[in-house]
Amino acid sequence: MLTGFGGFALTSILTHLVFIAISWWALQALQFDKLLRANHVLQARVLYILASIALGSTVSNFFLDYLQWSQQLPMIFQ
Repeated sequence: MLTGFGGFALTSILTHLVFIAISWWALQALQFDKLLRANHVLQARVLYILASIALGSTVSNFFLDYLQWSQQLPMIFQ
């Protein structure tokens, strides 16, 4: 399915971006207002961005590992 490093690199970039965007969207449902100080909007936005990157990258790495392992399973029977 993914031939060579180029295909895997492109897939990795795209999945990271997609899962970071999904994480950003999902984190919008949480109310961080009660945890953050008032009038610290910039810090709140940076926190949302960093949390989205951390969560999205973790989920993307899991997805990519699972994809790679599923492609390597047929090699057991060779």
